Amino acid sequence: MRFATKVTLLAGMILLPAAIPLSASYGLDRPVRQDLSKKDLARVKTVTKPATDFSEPEKFEAMQAGGATSTKLVNRDSFSHVSANQTFEGEDRFKLGNALFRKLWVSSPSSTEASDGLGPLSNSRSCQSCHLKDGRGRPPKPGEPAVSMFLRLSVPPKTEEERQKLASHELTRIPEPAYGGQLQNFAVPGLKPEGKMAISYREEPVTLADGTLVSLRHPTYSVTDLGYGPMQPDVMLSPRVAPPMIGLGLVEQIEAADILAKADPNDANSDGISGKASMARDPETGELVLGRFGWKATTPSIKVQSAEAFSGDIGISTPLVTDAFGECSIAQAVCRDSPSGVQERLGEVEAPDPILPLVTFYSQNLAVPARRDVGDPQVLRGKKLFYDAGCTSCHTPKFVTSKDAPDKAQRFQLIWPYSDFLLHDMGEGLADHRPVGEASGSEWRTQPLWGIGLTETVNGHTLFLHDGRARNLAEAILWHGGEAEASRDAYAAMDAADRAALHRFLESL
Repeated sequence: MRFATKVTLLAGMILLPAAIPLSASYGLDRPVRQDLSKKDLARVKTVTKPATDFSEPEKFEAMQAGGATSTKLVNRDSFSHVSANQTFEGEDRFKLGNALFRKLWVSSPSSTEASDGLGPLSNSRSCQSCHLKDGRGRPPKPGEPAVSMFLRLSVPPKTEEERQKLASHELTRIPEPAYGGQLQNFAVPGLKPEGKMAISYREEPVTLADGTLVSLRHPTYSVTDLGYGPMQPDVMLSPRVAPPMIGLGLVEQIEAADILAKADPNDANSDGISGKASMARDPETGELVLGRFGWKATTPSIKVQSAEAFSGDIGISTPLVTDAFGECSIAQAVCRDSPSGVQERLGEVEAPDPILPLVTFYSQNLAVPARRDVGDPQVLRGKKLFYDAGCTSCHTPKFVTSKDAPDKAQRFQLIWPYSDFLLHDMGEGLADHRPVGEASGSEWRTQPLWGIGLTETVNGHTLFLHDGRARNLAEAILWHGGEAEASRDAYAAMDAADRAALHRFLESL
C-alpha cells in the first residue's frame, strides 16, 4: 500500500540557474539560493530536513520523484515510463525520443538513409543496447562481448600545454594516443575493433561482527587483441557500467547552490566527510559550471551527456559533437577515412536536429517509480539504521527542484534521490587510479539510490558499483571505504536482523 498518492508543491520560488558559474557560488562557506525570500528559504529547509521520527513514513515519501513519480505496475518496464506529470504533447515527444533511443544505427553507406553512420568504431548500435530497459548495465559474462560496460582510457599529461588544458577544464583527461578516451570493441565491416576488455576476479573473505562470512570479488582489468598497435605503457584503465536513466531531468533541475552548499572539500567541520563539487566546462556556453552527471560528475547537462554518448559509444555525430568518425584517433587513419553517414540534404552531421533534442527530452523524462512498503515496520527500522550509520552524510535524501525549470514536469518538485551529487574519496578498494576532471583516482560521485530496489526486476541482476563487482547490496556496502569507512564499519557491526532491515529499506527505494 502506498503512503501517498498526491504531492503538494511549495510555491513562490524564483529560479537560480541550474548551472551557475564557478565564480558565483563555489568557494563560499555556505552557498544559498538567491532566488528565495527568507520565508521561502525556511519552508524549503523544513521540507528537506533529515528525518528524526522513524515510527511512520514522512509526508510524500512514497512519491520519491514528486509529481513526476510513476505509479504504474511494477514490472520489467518500471524504468521506461514517462514522467507522470508530463503533458499530452510532452508524451508525444517522449515517444519520439524513445524510438530514437532504441534506433539501431548501421554502417555507411547504406540504403537506409538517415540511419547510417555507425562507428566506424563503437561500443553499441543504439542507446538502449547499453541502457537495457533504461536500467543498469553489467559486466560481460565469460565469453560474452562487453555491451553495457566499457573501459575509459587516458594517460598522464606530458607537456605543459596538456597540464594547462586540464587545469582550465578545457579537457577532463588526456586520451591514449592510439586508442582515444574509450576502448571500442566493435567495428564496421572491413575494420578491426580496438580490442577486448578482459576481466579476472579474485575472492576475498570478509567476516562480519556476528560471524557472517561475505566474499568480495576484486576485479583486474586488461585489454587483449589490440587492433592498432600497443598502448602507452602508462595508460590508465577505468571500467564503467551504464547507469540507470531514471530521474535525470529532476537531477538536472536541482539548484546548483543546494549542491554546492553541501560541499566541504577541506572537511572544515571535521566530520570525516569532505564532499567536493566537480566543476566542468560547458561546451555550449564555455562557462565553468557544476558537473553532476557521470560516475565522476564530469558532465554538466543531459544534452552534453547524450551528445558525448552518441559520439563515443555509437560513433554518431551531432551538432554538439561534430566528428563523423566518432572516437577514431589520429593514429587510426583507416578509421577516419571510412565513409560517414552525413546526408547533405539533412544537415552536416549524422544525427541532425531534432534527434539530439528528442533523445535529451526522453532522457529527462524517464520517471522514477513510486516506493514500495514505506510504512512497513522493517523498512522503517532499516531507514533508521541507514541514518544512524551515517549514510545520509553523502546520500542526501531530499531536494526541491527549481521553480522555473524549463519543463513543468521537473518544476518545483520535492524529490528523494538519496545523493549529494558531490565527489567523495571512496578509499583504495574502489580506486581506479585514473584522475578525470576534478576527481582523483579514488573519488566518485555519490550515486542516487532511487530505483535501486528494482534493479533485479528490470535488469535481471543485482550487480552494483561502477563496475558491477558487487553481487548484492551487502557487497556494495562493504566495498565502501575512505570517507564512507565509518558507515561501512557500522554496517559490518550490525547483527543479521539489522542488516536485513537495512536491505529492506534500500529495496523499497
